Amino acid sequence: MNNLTNQLEKIQKEIQFAGSIFVKQDEMVHVQNSFGYANRADAIRNEKQTRFGIASGCKLFTAVAIAQLAEAGKLRFDTLLRDALDISFPHFHEDVTIHHLLTHTSGIPDYFDEEVMDDFEELWIKNPMYHIRRLHDFLPLFQNEQQKFIPGEKFSYNNAGYIVLGLIVEKVSGMVFNDYVQQNILDKAGMRNSGYFALDALPARTAIGYIDYEDGTWKTNMYSLPIQGGSDGGAFVTAEDMVLFWEALIQDNLLNDKTILLTPHVHEEDNSYYGYGIWIEKQENEIYKYHVMGYDPGVSFHSAYYPHKNVTVAICSNKSKGAYAMLLELEKSC
Repeated sequence: MNNLTNQLEKIQKEIQFAGSIFVKQDEMVHVQNSFGYANRADAIRNEKQTRFGIASGCKLFTAVAIAQLAEAGKLRFDTLLRDALDISFPHFHEDVTIHHLLTHTSGIPDYFDEEVMDDFEELWIKNPMYHIRRLHDFLPLFQNEQQKFIPGEKFSYNNAGYIVLGLIVEKVSGMVFNDYVQQNILDKAGMRNSGYFALDALPARTAIGYIDYEDGTWKTNMYSLPIQGGSDGGAFVTAEDMVLFWEALIQDNLLNDKTILLTPHVHEEDNSYYGYGIWIEKQENEIYKYHVMGYDPGVSFHSAYYPHKNVTVAICSNKSKGAYAMLLELEKSC
């Protein structure tokens, strides 16, 4: 493992990776290292207790929340959206189910359409990001748009679908989504340093996200993201806490039956599949890894569980890229 640590440090210098890495196999921690600055202006370095935004990496938390409510008999995966919520979606297909939303096969319009927009920041020109604090605040961005395709027809990654899932969690549980996840997932997993924090009220030891320009200048991501994260992304975790989440999930501390999440429900492309809130990669028709990822301006994140070796990896960065390069190097040892 010394060679791995040396190689990671070499790549870190090449790409100027900033963030934290945590790698655990069984009960042994193989890598726990941090690089760069959590706060550049005040020269505060990233450390093992630093919390990082993980963007879409926390869609899996939303899927777990839905699965918990299903296990409690409060909803079914085949429940129709029109029966699950009393919110008007005038142009959505009447056959959209919770399963479709979880697997990105619903065909509902997304609030960030990658086929139309290249820059996530474009969203906040007409809809100021500082107004986006609750899930209902996202509705004007997609509620009255047209259905894209028939439910179940194909896979098309969709953030709005996970906003809708969060609204379902709120209605069924009677709790604010972020509070539900905190109490029923993060706390249960022992993730004491993680949560959904507002960008204008970040707690101590939280990394500020940075957007770098080619001329060496930079800015923070405060005006580039919704002010408060939710069911489609935006939680903050430490790298170690993310590993604790995987352990809680795999050891059945969050669900009685995790297999519903870990089943490859839809084929994306090549060896890549999608379960519920989780990517699944196969090699020679066997599961190679379960993984989540997240990218936002000033955020890059990858975390994975490799069942054949019982290895768990979490890579958190407060820059727009870098986590994937570190993951590729780690995977040479997985």
